[in-house]
Amino acid sequence: MVKLKLFIVLFAVTPLAVLDLSACATEPEVESVVEEISVEAPDALAQSGKPDGLHTSEEWQIWAYSTAAPSFLGEDAAVLDANMNVLREGTNGWTCTAANPRGMSDPENGWKDPHEAMPVCFDEEGFKWIGAYMSGETPQLERDTFLWMLHGDMGEDNTTPGVRNQDDAEDPDHWIESGSHLMLMPKDPSNLENFTSDFTIGSPYIMFRDTDYAHLMIPTENYFDYRR
Repeated sequence: MVKLKLFIVLFAVTPLAVLDLSACATEPEVESVVEEISVEAPDALAQSGKPDGLHTSEEWQIWAYSTAAPSFLGEDAAVLDANMNVLREGTNGWTCTAANPRGMSDPENGWKDPHEAMPVCFDEEGFKWIGAYMSGETPQLERDTFLWMLHGDMGEDNTTPGVRNQDDAEDPDHWIESGSHLMLMPKDPSNLENFTSDFTIGSPYIMFRDTDYAHLMIPTENYFDYRR
């Protein structure tokens, strides 16, 4: 629980803008792995076990956050609410929580839907990456790690960390609001150099190229549902 408590402190004092992934494999190797990953699309998730009632309820939050990962991970993951209170203890070393640094558009009634909450699920190495990103430090990982965001996010500047609004992007064309995806956060970001930064074609692509936070975004089914 020491590491979880440390994450809660970091998360509480620093806004989180979650990013995407990187691998030590070559682009064709990564793409072949991605083709073998089978995950439910958000629409399917919404129909399987979505609780009735208020979005401020623990039941709804546990469902919304834990379904950011495939059920074989999310069902046994620890779940934290937006204030970093533990809603459910985990048993498999994974943690899921809301990650939208903009906050709720309607705090009285909770997140509009899981997409607005931008939930993310991560393991111990993912925890290290997120903590470093939030504190402005260089991630120090023992291995590559994955972050799941099957409900997508509310938008990122693909080139610059920390930009929360499209109007603030240096180039609005670099803004992407993502649907369902998996992220690979690399131990060594230089291993991603040969991947494209083009997020319009559906292939794995680099986000935040040439920064300490470069990672590989891996689109999954319905990734372009929020494209404008």
